Amino acid sequence: MNRKATALDVAKRAGVSRSAVSLVLNGRGDGNVAKESQDRIRAAALELNYSPNAIALSLRNQRSRVIGILSDEVVVSPFDGNIIGGADDIARSRGFVTVVMDTERDSARDAGAIETLLDRQVDGLMYVTVGLKPIDVPQGMLRVPSVLANCYDALPQPQLHHVIPDEVTGGREAAEHLLQLGHRDIALLAGDEDSPAAPLRVQGYRDAHAAANVPLRSDRIFMAGWDIDAGYRGAMKLLDGVSPAERPTAIMCANDRLAVGVTLAAARLGLSVPGDLSVMGYDDETRIADTMVPALTTMALPLREIGRAAMTTLLDAIEGTDTTGKGTTVETMVPCRLVVRESTGPAPTR
Repeated sequence: MNRKATALDVAKRAGVSRSAVSLVLNGRGDGNVAKESQDRIRAAALELNYSPNAIALSLRNQRSRVIGILSDEVVVSPFDGNIIGGADDIARSRGFVTVVMDTERDSARDAGAIETLLDRQVDGLMYVTVGLKPIDVPQGMLRVPSVLANCYDALPQPQLHHVIPDEVTGGREAAEHLLQLGHRDIALLAGDEDSPAAPLRVQGYRDAHAAANVPLRSDRIFMAGWDIDAGYRGAMKLLDGVSPAERPTAIMCANDRLAVGVTLAAARLGLSVPGDLSVMGYDDETRIADTMVPALTTMALPLREIGRAAMTTLLDAIEGTDTTGKGTTVETMVPCRLVVRESTGPAPTR
């Protein structure tokens, strides 16, 4: 049976003293330990799966060292659970544990779930959603330090800090990738009108065309939905029975499932991807984007990074160690990342 890592093991791995490890993992590193050393200590603690003795820390700091996380359906989602994974990475590295509750999209359960977590004496709360959306913040979240991840306060004057993906820039960079490959007729299957993310990605698409001084055809933008069959139907409308001179040379999709549908439609019509048609996704969904044939070029949603940033903001507020000014702002936007694979290529000559 493997021995549990100790503070001394962390100190040796990080190349620091044991007292420095204690200061950093007890939330007293700032002003006492160099930032670079703090980063090494937290990384070493994470690698060794080390956390300080929770009971001793609770007695000393009058804290439970527990963070409550409420999700709408992230726990049962095969995709956005990465947000909780990123949050838990940071919590463990700083000597905290997380307790997660999932309402399975029943917002009527939010207030009760928050009260249940507060009854467990959590030091702070995080609300996480599948997909970007506004929420009605449960009032119990205002009683302890709290943060929102992948969602934001529905009120005009936000009450809590939120951490969300930079969807406008993501949409712009996706379109820019296609424009840089020489495409000038790019269609957009833009998702669902009810989604807050969809119009932001459309705005990015529009911004990229404006910056490149490329005329934009309004009939090239379709609010198609999110699923594979919607992508298939949308692509058939754009491509079936249309001459090569009139069809788009690239289709940009608001998620990877739409891109799967587009690729299936192209195959049905005998079109080569990317030879005849470039296909661009969004999300970088695990076991979809990288296993497609051809492998899908896409914008990766920074889900794990959102969780890490949200938990860092929350723990800094709890421990009073915020030196970045985040405590005075209400929004952190995390950039998406372009992942270039095989489904996009130079625009075909006409």
